Amino acid sequence: MSDNSNQRAPKPNRSLGRKIIISVISILVLLAVAIGLLGYHYFQEALKPMNPQNTNVTQVHIPLGASNKQIGSILQNKKIVRSGMVFDYYVKSNNMSDFRAGYYQLKPSMALKTIAKRLQRGGSDQPIQSTKGKVLVREGANIDQIATQVQATTDFSKQDFINVMKDKAFMARLRAAYPELLTSAMKAKDVRYRLEGYLYPATYEVKKNTSLKSLVNQMVAKTNQMMTPYYKQIKKSKMTMQEFMTLASLIEREGVNQTDRRKMAGVLLNRIDISMPLQSDVAVLYAIHRNNKALTTKDLQNDSPYNLYKYAGYGPGPFDSPSISSVKAVLHPLARSKNYLYFVANTKTKKVYYSQTYEQHQQQIDRHASNN
Repeated sequence: MSDNSNQRAPKPNRSLGRKIIISVISILVLLAVAIGLLGYHYFQEALKPMNPQNTNVTQVHIPLGASNKQIGSILQNKKIVRSGMVFDYYVKSNNMSDFRAGYYQLKPSMALKTIAKRLQRGGSDQPIQSTKGKVLVREGANIDQIATQVQATTDFSKQDFINVMKDKAFMARLRAAYPELLTSAMKAKDVRYRLEGYLYPATYEVKKNTSLKSLVNQMVAKTNQMMTPYYKQIKKSKMTMQEFMTLASLIEREGVNQTDRRKMAGVLLNRIDISMPLQSDVAVLYAIHRNNKALTTKDLQNDSPYNLYKYAGYGPGPFDSPSISSVKAVLHPLARSKNYLYFVANTKTKKVYYSQTYEQHQQQIDRHASNN
């Protein structure tokens, strides 16, 4: 008997293998088509405005030397475009280049073509406000808090504001414009911000095209206006403006009413006279970049020059923006002849108690501990 049946057996296996290969290829083709369609759909959607209904202006900073890919990432992070990768592909495929550094006012409702053309025209060399707003500088607010408020109510970011606070050329121009107010501040050592204490508490209107530096100048100009009647008296006190504003900034955060502000000013001046550290919690909180009042022993030992528990004198400078009430309190202190060196407030009754000695002060602390 011949063995032909055994020779023909592999044919069904080859046929099955061919079917599997064809099936796999078909699936891959379908997947490729599906991915292609999805990719095409994604690309077409990414070309459209991020949100046609959102006409809110966002300030975008394009740094010098940024590549198309980097610009796309910035726009995506700012939620101006759907995809930074698609933006990069779009501008390359349309031979769009020569994008310029600067600050731009862009909207999620803009198409990629509009955004790209805007970037080719160029932006501003400094932040520009494009929508109206108001900035409230609260009494006792420090520069970091003011920066947060600026970001919340204008197109400027908190970092934009902080950058202006560190702009040496701008500080020099302000010093030249307001010499009586700022000369000692610009000479001070170890300061965190040169303008801390010199941005007056008030509401500032930010109009269209108001620059950030113009806004800051308004704040300094307001401080100069409010302080002008007192310059001669401050000079007679033998304090520099920086030292004077430092005391006013401490009183601003400590004082409850004007009588207590004046008595507290007397305590601080009495301490200065005998080279005793001011030992202010306000100063320590500023030193450790906090605003709450829960201080630990470790906090009080912080080595910052702003820590007036550890270092005697005025420190580098102010801790916040004082009101004119605190300025007047330092000019007209009360009860200095009583030689008070300590005070503690009952946080429940708001009454402040003054002492001449540490023992008396500790007794007052113990007496009011339950309310504090």
